[in-house]
Order: sequence, then C-alpha cells, then structure tokens
Amino acid sequence: MNLARSLIDQALTLGASYASIMYHEVDSSMITAENGMLKSYVAGKTSGLGVRLIVDGALGIAASTTLNLRTLRQRVEYAVKMAKAAKNRVELTNLSEGEAIEASSRLRLIEEPDSMSDEEKIATTLDANKSAMLEGVKNSVTRLAWLRERRIFNSSEGTDLTCELTITGFAQSCVSSFQGSMEYFSDSRSRCAGFEFISKTDWCRFSREVSETSLKAVRARVPKAGVYRIVADPDLVGLILHEALGHASEADLVMTKESILEGRLGEEVASPLVTIIDDGTVEGGYFLPYDDEGVAKSRQVVVERGFLRGFLHSRETGYRMEVPSTGNARAQSFDSKPIVRQTNFFMEAGDQSFEELVEGVDDGLYICGRGARGGEVDVGLGTFTFRTGPSYVIKRGEVGEIVRGVSISGMILETLKGVDAVGEDVAIRTSIFGGCGKDGQIARVGHGGPHVRIGRVTVGGET
Repeated sequence: MNLARSLIDQALTLGASYASIMYHEVDSSMITAENGMLKSYVAGKTSGLGVRLIVDGALGIAASTTLNLRTLRQRVEYAVKMAKAAKNRVELTNLSEGEAIEASSRLRLIEEPDSMSDEEKIATTLDANKSAMLEGVKNSVTRLAWLRERRIFNSSEGTDLTCELTITGFAQSCVSSFQGSMEYFSDSRSRCAGFEFISKTDWCRFSREVSETSLKAVRARVPKAGVYRIVADPDLVGLILHEALGHASEADLVMTKESILEGRLGEEVASPLVTIIDDGTVEGGYFLPYDDEGVAKSRQVVVERGFLRGFLHSRETGYRMEVPSTGNARAQSFDSKPIVRQTNFFMEAGDQSFEELVEGVDDGLYICGRGARGGEVDVGLGTFTFRTGPSYVIKRGEVGEIVRGVSISGMILETLKGVDAVGEDVAIRTSIFGGCGKDGQIARVGHGGPHVRIGRVTVGGET
C-alpha cells in the first residue's frame, strides 16, 4: 500500500522510532422481523485509517475517515506532536521484538452474501419468525445478519498484512406465557462463512425449537438451591472460561495485579483433566490469523493438564514480561489502541461420552449455557456468578425434567479443580450479534469446549 508506506516514512522523518498504519473497513447488514412482520432492514458501511507511532518512548495515536493524502499527513503530524507532548509524562511504550510479515488472508466463501437476493433474505427471516409463533408465545423476534470486514496493516518494521473475513448469523428470541408466568429465551448461531451457512440451514426448525424450549421452561419449576454435582454443556463451559479465566489470563490485568492468576505461573490451577487454549483460527470460532500489531496469532496454551503455562500478550505486555507476543493485541476499529484480548478461548476434549458423564451423577443437574442471561465476574478475586439457560435434572444417571431460573456461582480455580470428567465432544462458537467488552472496546471472540462434569457447584434456585 503506497499510501501507508508514504505515511510511515513521514512519521520516521518526523522522529518516530516505530510507526504503523491500519486501514479498517466494515460493511454490515441486519434484517429484523417481529411477530410476523418485517421490522427493519439496516445496512451501513464504515471505513477509516489509524496511525500509531512511538517517539522517544511516548505513544501517539491519530485517525481519520477522510482518506486524502493531505488530511492523512496532517494526522501523522498530530500523532507525532501528541507523542512529543506526552514525553516524560507517561509510562514509556516499548514493544517486544517483531517479525516482518507479508501476507494476505481471505476467508474462503462458497456463497457470497449477494448470492441471495434481498427478497429471499427477507422471506427467510419472516418464515423463521412465523414458525416460532406457537400457541403461548407472546413475542417472536428474528434477526438475520451478515458482515464483511477488511483490515490492512503496515508497519515501519516491514510488515504488510491484508485480512478479510465474512461472518453471518441468525438469532431468535421469544417470550412465552403460562398461567401468569413469563419466560424469555433466546439463541443464535453465527459462522465465519458466506451465505452457505444461511442457505443450507433450516432456520424455521431452529426458531421453532427456541419457542418450544421457552414453552417448556415457562411451565417448569425452579430447582432447590444447593451444592450439586453437575454436567455443564459446551456453551456454559465456554462462557465460564471466557469470563472468569480468559480475562484473568490477559497479561495487562496480570501486570496490574488485577488477576487471580498473578504470580501463579507453573502452579496447578485446575484438574489434571483440564487443558485450555486460545487460538485465532480454530474451527467454529472467530477467524483471526493476525492481530492488530501485525503478529501471527499463535496457539497459546494457557493451562496444560491443570498447570498454568502462560498468559495472553500484546507486544507491549510481552516486552514488559520478557516474552514474545502471543498475537492477542486487538483493536475495535482503526481509531482504537490495540489492547490484550482473547480470540477463541476453549477447553480441549477429553475421552468421555455424554452418556458416561451423566451416568456418573446420581442426583445433580445438567446445566446449559444456551439462553444464558449474563452474570458477574471478579477476575481479581476469581469469583463468578452466572444465570444460565433452561437446564435439566439428573437422577440416577439419567437426564430428566427441565428446570428454569438456574444460576451458578463459585471460585473459578476451585471449580476448575473440581472437574472430574471431560467429554470427547468440542463445540466452539462465535457471534455476529455481540462481543466482549473491555476498556470501552468491543471485540468479537469465540469460546466453548466439551461437556464437562464438575463435582461441586453452588446452584441458586428456590430456598
């Protein structure tokens, strides 16, 4: 990119020891149907270019949505002035050693988004929405979304990267009513793929199953509160790992002593059955072969057979902790500073079938993350509380009735040490409909794992 090279040369001439340019373009669309009617069809496109540079150890950042050369040169000058003004007033910014990479990565699509007409997209959404309107369902909302993203990164170290991806997704939510009780339930499926993911999936069936689950849940009882042996599904495993352990493994939080994992490298923090990975290109997850500092995303082992082996790093945290970057520096957009973020955080498979996991439970619960309603996490204390989705009673090794209003809480390290069996199945998911928030930035991530059995988990319900 000749423009980027010209801007980098300008920054170096003005005194920068390092400079990078990131161009970011996003083209997104979403169709929403509610109660059998088209509610909205929203499309938008954003693009811009960001400058990040270092002058005498001080960081300068500037960005612009106007891409003519004169304006961009002014932004480079502004970033240099910002860095010089901040000198001796801020903590020095240093980067771990970087490798010059020249690569172009584009996610392969079988069907482009425009292979389906607008009329077909609307009809697909409406048909699924109407399929969910069963007796007892008071509200049905269906969304079809797709997004195309392109990032171009150039640096003074010789890195020249272009990454393009497409993500598509479908979501269904509903509110059911029974004898004065109401139950909200939602689910979504997304894939880094083209419209083959949409055209080859039965979304009417998907939406109808969401309503059926909601209708069962609204009639269900709430389990008694207590300590249970549980089997957790991959959605719940992924949610707990991402929120309670994934953030704790981000090196910036470790360095500021905000993480329960600070000072624990090499320690046993989980059951020997537990291995946890962060990987940018795993099947089913969010596609991220390179981060926003131009570093190839490595397969980072965070926990290996129960032992804490490493953290997630940017080049800044890598320099300070004297380790290489793991390719986990991510920026929400061209005008954001890259910060340490997860990519796809998950637990590796074990060797137990689902039936074997359940057989080991005499009186417990099969707790599901599908339809989970969020929760609270303190990464410094290592505590978590989540409200899960509709779940099931396990009696004498068999899955039984559905229950609702389930919540779980505990200490993440104690919970991981209580894992006594790990399933042979692994499901990793991402989402176009939301992301992970940190420091005012949103990043799309993936998470998941296998079914997991845990010996003791505190479950909230009826007292």
